Amino acid sequence: MLALIEAAGWPIWPLILASVLALAIIIERFYSLRVSEISPPALLPSVIQQLRDHGVSDDMLAKLTADSPLGQILAAGLRNVKSTREVMKEAIEETGRAVVHDLERFLTSLGTIAAIAPLLGLLGTVVGMIEIFGSQTPTGSNPAVLAHGISIALYNTAFGLIVAIPAMIFYRFFRTRVDNLAVDMEQQAVKLVEIVHGERS
Repeated sequence: MLALIEAAGWPIWPLILASVLALAIIIERFYSLRVSEISPPALLPSVIQQLRDHGVSDDMLAKLTADSPLGQILAAGLRNVKSTREVMKEAIEETGRAVVHDLERFLTSLGTIAAIAPLLGLLGTVVGMIEIFGSQTPTGSNPAVLAHGISIALYNTAFGLIVAIPAMIFYRFFRTRVDNLAVDMEQQAVKLVEIVHGERS
């Protein structure tokens, strides 16, 4: 591995840093965007049962807010349970936007890495080409410098793509997961509003 890094030259270091950051973001998002953590399936039935048995209390709202992102959204609606349907929905939508913003954390960074990794690889390619042309002298070319320039060009191009392709795949994957979670939470919040206002049993 060290021999490969040496062959690729200094332009490989920004790509290594980008790959480490991308891997850290991917692991963190896999852990954070679990359905059981974001939108627990049993939460809405539990909230409805508590609402029917005991009504809304400050303790219930505090526990719900701390439970999960879906809990934050449902708590925002229940804080306005005595208001009109429109006020309740507006409170849910405002909290929902903040929750989705939190779910998208680090995804912009991952998308940026996917976009710039090929450019960093291209930078390495250009540096390698400069070395290749620099090896040309009036008496001929220096084979060692020529070979080093070619290795810099090729290794950086390849490594740039190796970093960019998985980063883009996971960026799209996590964006889709966030969208799906947002739709699921919205549907559950709508059910709560309809039940509270007697439009659904």
